[in-house]
Amino acid sequence: MKKCQVVKVALFALLGSLAFLIGACRSESAQKTSAPASKETAALGTILVTDEIKLDFSKFKITFIELGSVNCIPCRQMQPIMKEIAAEYPGQVRVVFYDVWKNPAPGEHYKIQLIPTQVFLDERGNEVFRHVGVFPKEDLVKFLKEHGVK
Repeated sequence: MKKCQVVKVALFALLGSLAFLIGACRSESAQKTSAPASKETAALGTILVTDEIKLDFSKFKITFIELGSVNCIPCRQMQPIMKEIAAEYPGQVRVVFYDVWKNPAPGEHYKIQLIPTQVFLDERGNEVFRHVGVFPKEDLVKFLKEHGVK
């Protein structure tokens, strides 16, 4: 074999090993990472973590839907913000989290292209606003107050 061919074979073997290791680390990380909050009790200020797309919006002024993944770094940055919003506005804002890497159906339903994406719905289930990326808490609170949340 020529020296160039030997280098190519070695490079492909190295890349294959690296891909395997990255996959193994991702699997281990996914097992260690828990969902951002418990199931439902929105009245108590927790986050609804669900795969269910059809929700009752009528009990809340705003439903704040986070479409992301527990394994996405910007999505992880949103988790404390979601928890704080749920705790500070119980009964007014329902916070819902969909992990679109585990179940892509909600992402398809809301026609997202990037994660994290936040979709805000009124009490009739109509979309009033959408944001892509990390949504700073100050801006999010300003938006909520503009839409009648106290």
